[in-house]
Amino acid sequence: MANFAKPKGPRFDVEVYSNEYLPEGGREVNAIVTVTSTGGGTTGGRTASAAGPDAAVAIMVDCSGSMDYPPTKMRGAREATAAAIDALRDGVRFSVIAGTHVAKEVYPGYGRLAVADAGTREDAKQVLRRLSAGGGTAIGSWLRLADRLLNSDEVPDTAVRHGILLTDGRNEHESPEDLQAALDSCAGRFTCDARGVGTDWEVKEVTGIASALLGSADIVADPAGLTADFTHMMETAMGKEIADVALRLWTPMGAEIRYVKQVAPTVEDLTDRRTPVGPRAGDYPTGSWGDESRDYHVCVEVPAAGIGHEMLAARVSLVIDRGDGETQNLSQGLVRAVWTDDMAASTAINPQVAHYTGQAELAQVIQQGLDARKSGDMDGATAKLGRAVQLAAGSGNADTARLLAKVVDVVDAATGTVRLKAKVEDADEMTLETRSTKTVRVKNVQDVQHTEQ
Repeated sequence: MANFAKPKGPRFDVEVYSNEYLPEGGREVNAIVTVTSTGGGTTGGRTASAAGPDAAVAIMVDCSGSMDYPPTKMRGAREATAAAIDALRDGVRFSVIAGTHVAKEVYPGYGRLAVADAGTREDAKQVLRRLSAGGGTAIGSWLRLADRLLNSDEVPDTAVRHGILLTDGRNEHESPEDLQAALDSCAGRFTCDARGVGTDWEVKEVTGIASALLGSADIVADPAGLTADFTHMMETAMGKEIADVALRLWTPMGAEIRYVKQVAPTVEDLTDRRTPVGPRAGDYPTGSWGDESRDYHVCVEVPAAGIGHEMLAARVSLVIDRGDGETQNLSQGLVRAVWTDDMAASTAINPQVAHYTGQAELAQVIQQGLDARKSGDMDGATAKLGRAVQLAAGSGNADTARLLAKVVDVVDAATGTVRLKAKVEDADEMTLETRSTKTVRVKNVQDVQHTEQ
């Protein structure tokens, strides 16, 4: 493990846990890369008056007609946005966007961003009180406006740019292709947390937005929960210290990256987001960081070799763009491959790798099971959701196990024996689908080693 400390901001550390021992002719090396950022902000954010890095925030509030049914949704959205504005740090640039079939700047307007202080917070909250519902839903237009504001000339190049998006319905006033084009144009330019309120929105749309823009997705089934959720999201955003950190993977001649996935705190496949930075290296986006830790699963295919051979399979680095065409290395770790005739070594699966392989499968089978249930394939749904129950129980993912128990009756968790419930509340099914990618961290290495002994 190596560390390259920045003069200011958080310190990054990289730890690598891998299946480095291969049998003769073996070619696949799997590694879990744990990245930890410390010494910057805090995951709980700062007080409004505390100093921090440059940041810009756009809050996109659904104001379509359906937000008036019931009226508590629109009222909850206004109150939640006001609470989020209260959580803004002094000096942070911000804007509020009303989203319908068009995007409208609510505050401060005229293509500008306000600078948070006591006065602008109060002005923004006065404007929020006049927000009303009416019109359709075209989320791509909301995102494009947020992009223009967050990347305007008044925002420093190094600023942390973040969006918060709330919707209560399906994106019915633009095509899926239009939304995807907006996401493609915004990707890498700002991060965005997305929330669905109530139960009339499309889970895959909301989770797709968060996935493309490296943010979080969740359901707020009861509008009364919006204020707490928005406050937490903004506090977390205020704890971000550094933007646009990339996971850089270099491989030697003959070795290739098969896939790269974030596996904690959520599962996110980054494989297709690679940006080449040389003949043997590529960058994978990770978004903005505060004080936090994330895990990534890297799979490398190496050339086959004989017993006793050893090679560097990959070098993992955390880098940022300094803005002058140069990158700064924040930390790095190494992935090795060693060919051995020791069967115990070459067949042992690293506990970190085994844990997160199971967590990735858990997310996949939940999605497959829910899709099968929706399509009427009850046998397929039972099999997939039963496997999900088994994986959740085996890995200690108690939160997901509780969500699964609202969709299936668990007969035997250890064997994955379940029965589909005849009646499932929409909110319970949508919550399971939305949170299916949330994972639990593996036990620390010392605990794992002690258990194995």
